[in-house]
Amino acid sequence: MTTVSHHGSTRPLVVDRTIFDYADELAVEVPTSCLRNGECHECVVEITNGMASLSPPTEPEEFLRGDFRLACQARIVRKDRNISFMPLRRRPRILEVSRQRGRHVPLDPMVTRVGEEVWYGDTAIDVYRGAIYGLAVDLGTTTVVVEMVDLETGETAAVTSFENPQQFGGSDVMNRISYEARPGVSGELQNAVVTAINQAIREMVSGQGFRPPHVYEVVVAANSTMRDVLFGLDVQGIGQKPYKSLIEHEYLAGLRAHTALLTGTRDLGLRANRRAKVYGLPLIASHVGADAAACLETVQLGETGETEMLVDMGTNTEVILHHRGRLYAASCPAGPAFEGGLITYGMRAYDGAIESITLATDGSADRYETIGGFPAAGICGSGLTDLLAELRGKGLMTPLGVFTENRKLFSIDVVPERGITFSKQDIGNLAQAKAANYCGQFIVMRTAGVDPDEIDRLYLAGGFATYLNVRNAIDIGLIAPVPEDRVVKMGNAAIDGARALLVDRSRRRRAEEHAKEITHIELETTPDFFEIFVEGCQMKPMPLELPMPPTGTLAPELVAS
Repeated sequence: MTTVSHHGSTRPLVVDRTIFDYADELAVEVPTSCLRNGECHECVVEITNGMASLSPPTEPEEFLRGDFRLACQARIVRKDRNISFMPLRRRPRILEVSRQRGRHVPLDPMVTRVGEEVWYGDTAIDVYRGAIYGLAVDLGTTTVVVEMVDLETGETAAVTSFENPQQFGGSDVMNRISYEARPGVSGELQNAVVTAINQAIREMVSGQGFRPPHVYEVVVAANSTMRDVLFGLDVQGIGQKPYKSLIEHEYLAGLRAHTALLTGTRDLGLRANRRAKVYGLPLIASHVGADAAACLETVQLGETGETEMLVDMGTNTEVILHHRGRLYAASCPAGPAFEGGLITYGMRAYDGAIESITLATDGSADRYETIGGFPAAGICGSGLTDLLAELRGKGLMTPLGVFTENRKLFSIDVVPERGITFSKQDIGNLAQAKAANYCGQFIVMRTAGVDPDEIDRLYLAGGFATYLNVRNAIDIGLIAPVPEDRVVKMGNAAIDGARALLVDRSRRRRAEEHAKEITHIELETTPDFFEIFVEGCQMKPMPLELPMPPTGTLAPELVAS
């Protein structure tokens, strides 16, 4: 009997039913606001098996590509194979707070209660309805975290997190920028994420016994592309030289005082109070975006005067270094490999993902742990890092990523009983992602004249970095060889930074001015960038002493932002 399934739950396959019919039957939450006629474009699902058994894409689905369909339009036309699907609003393991949450932040929000009125700054905007809430949003390429804060007390009322539902536009920012350039798809990425945030607002506010009009402000931390997509701006300039947002161009031309954004929630379609505002944290430069600015608010680099480096790891990694009173920053387009993309059995941090592993001498798993203790279904980023380090440490792989036991071997059985393999092609894709992280740290440190052992503190931010085995990450060159006792895992520093600006208005001006003081390094202008990238592809540690640029070449061009 053929079936339709979602996350292990199945129902018999019946021709002429839609995927939405099965979502209802399997109690799968799929958003919609158009009575399932294809107009709202909200019910996007990923068909993980059996696409050929579905009807051809309809006109309302022209904005989709790959394995994505609208649940209301995808109708079953064949019953010769099983079908499985997943909604885009899934909940992998996502870090919802930083590890600095205990720091005191003064309570001085933009939205306050004055008697029986609600004020935004010095303007009355509403009568008091019983509660005043604000939202801090960490809008990542892969994941989204939304925190609701009671602005009268500064206490967190609710937190939720989910995968970014814009996946149908690609797994990284460059793919999404390309997607936005396609005819007829303008606004689809914005619509997807606004719909998801609106659902989060409804769930969190109703959980407190109130309604969306009780939300008076939203503060957003995001990379340059994700922030500008949310605000409905053209992002094509971020995808081509000189890789700058429209807002950054306006700032550099003297048309803006800073790169932060402020608009009404109604302008973006967010369901909040009709007078509510959305504040987008400032961009630093190019792809070093508002998420990096938020992380700086959490970490506060240079506060002690020491040499400190922040690495916010993700599909687009940001590196920021403080040394001798000066800040340097660069972005590294690492791509989705350590998020499971392009890896045969790679996966995000869902239940069943192998998150740590040690190998036997034949390359099979000697010991491994999965998220939630579920049967192994694949390998997430921290497990992939361990796997690379174990292959090198056991002498099963050369620094060039070649299996040593048999030159003709293209894959090994890591977990034979689950059919999980690891291939030479997987190694190659991870090597390039690792090299991007390597280059960012290497070039930023070299530009500042700092060697790894001179870093007093290395802060690692982001969910992937939080679960890394630091020793393994150093051994393969994913992070700089800073002494391990100086490495501090920060967790989700971006959401904490966004929250700080939500509850303390004075930090906004500071963040806006801080962003202007940072020296932005364009990695691709470094004369020996390609040589550093090739070196970074090798599975070995970064040098403890960084070599100077080649004789006769100029230092990297520094662009003051």
